[in-house]
Amino acid sequence: MCMMFFITSNAAGDTCDRTLASIPVKELTIFKDGHAFVLHEGQMAADAEGNVTIDYLPRPILGTFWAYSADSNAKLAAVVSEKQVASVKRTALTIPELIEANLGAKVRITEAGLAAYETTILGIPTRSTDELSSTEPPGSQEKLPQRGSIVLLKFEGGVKAVPISRIQEVTFLDEPKLQLAGEQFRDMMTLKLDWPRGKSERQVDVGMVYVQRGIRWIPNYRIDIDGKGNAIVRLHATIINELTDVEDVKAHLVIGVPKFAFENTPDPISLQQTVAQLSRHFRPDSQAAYAFSNMIMTQQVRMPGRHVDVPDNGQTLDLGPDVAGSDKNEDLYIFTLEHVTLKKGQRMVVPVAEYELKYKDVFVLDLPFGPPPEVRHNLNSEQQAKLAQLYHAPKVMHKIRIANDATCPLTTAPALILRQGCIIAQGMMTYTAVGTSSDLELTTAVDIAVEKLDKETDRIADAAKWDGYTYARSNLTGTIALTNRRSDTVVLEIQRSVLGNIDSASGEGSIVHLGRHEGGWADPNSLPFWWPWYDWPYWWYHFNPVGRVRWECELKEGETIELQYKWHYFWRR
Repeated sequence: MCMMFFITSNAAGDTCDRTLASIPVKELTIFKDGHAFVLHEGQMAADAEGNVTIDYLPRPILGTFWAYSADSNAKLAAVVSEKQVASVKRTALTIPELIEANLGAKVRITEAGLAAYETTILGIPTRSTDELSSTEPPGSQEKLPQRGSIVLLKFEGGVKAVPISRIQEVTFLDEPKLQLAGEQFRDMMTLKLDWPRGKSERQVDVGMVYVQRGIRWIPNYRIDIDGKGNAIVRLHATIINELTDVEDVKAHLVIGVPKFAFENTPDPISLQQTVAQLSRHFRPDSQAAYAFSNMIMTQQVRMPGRHVDVPDNGQTLDLGPDVAGSDKNEDLYIFTLEHVTLKKGQRMVVPVAEYELKYKDVFVLDLPFGPPPEVRHNLNSEQQAKLAQLYHAPKVMHKIRIANDATCPLTTAPALILRQGCIIAQGMMTYTAVGTSSDLELTTAVDIAVEKLDKETDRIADAAKWDGYTYARSNLTGTIALTNRRSDTVVLEIQRSVLGNIDSASGEGSIVHLGRHEGGWADPNSLPFWWPWYDWPYWWYHFNPVGRVRWECELKEGETIELQYKWHYFWRR
């Protein structure tokens, strides 16, 4: 009869020693949407075959994983990722674990219902991974060693097999070992290297780069204005790391989000189980430039033959809140931070940039269009109440217009606005290219009074005929009166939108008509929230555009200005 006893083999120990290291992160390029371009590079120990095995397996998106050798004597031939059985050590916490950790020790054992006796722990019968594999059909998933439920105890007269569950107490006659060697599956990656004449060195410089979701930065601004047109703009970054530990790395923070065509498709190099987990979540001096010049994409993936079911533990990547509009219409621009250290799970707030910019105060009145009376009559009382609340009391908004004369764009981000150290508002900075300006809303200008009056002047019953129908024309006139009750002169910008054709506007008002083109009926984003409440007929779009008139003027202290406009629209009889 042949028995196999559990003994930690040197091979398993070598595997553990070889894989307890990972290639350090040297450089990060971090995007606002949570993706990061990660560069690992470092000197790693080579095994007897001249290959490098690491125990860190990334989860890159498809087509973005590249490995390379930075050693001129070693050429990277392939990258293999697989699950390996690795030896690990842990502290023994139970009697069975203490027995397993002290093979060969002399002990005094107390069994249930028997007197204590002295013996030597000989071993625990164990079926090895190779033995289990030999009894399974070809292609079966590899299994960890299977330990028996009995312990073999050596006496002068022979070897006794005792169920471990019967042992109540164990007294060690010598100092016991508390560390237990065991096995577990580890996701490992092997960089297979070709050496000249087959002679490898003990150390080799290798690296890898990839794009993976797991670290992001959230910009935010602090804007100090002095009331005289000068603003100090400070950009801070909140970095959220759910990827891996980084120490003393160079980090590039990117304004704008590039398009990753396969961002929802994980690369198979990450192995099957890792892919299943991921599917639930969702420059010249740069080392990354060198990485692309010396890399290959010869990847081999070894996976178990059977599918591994992954429990849904509900884990997700907490990468912080989203900033609305931060991923649209932004050109790429990079800020570089040196010596960044951040462990996985940590957050960091760091200053990024500071600018001295010019601004001016502007007072904006935007009067949107409402539905014509013919449509209002078809709305219910709740809808009419919402419209009345929306158009009841028009207000002038006080804004600051910041001119971006810096060397880099301003990105979409929350902005805290202070005046001489006192907070006055929080707004949203929108993307502002170099040489352009952006508005930040401060508050309602209660010292500028607004009165608006629209009235119908006449109606022509048979004004037009089209498609066999007769259409009436309603002519209207409107007046906007503004009074400045502030103690200074203000710059006013007034915009009035109507449904129909604007015929004239007083002063230097500029008139624009938006029809079936961009910004008009063809753009659903330009339509108000109440537009779907009514089933607009096809003829409406034939006759009636969106009309807009804009005025810009200065209004001195105590003065009142009246702006007038005329417009008309058509309605089928």
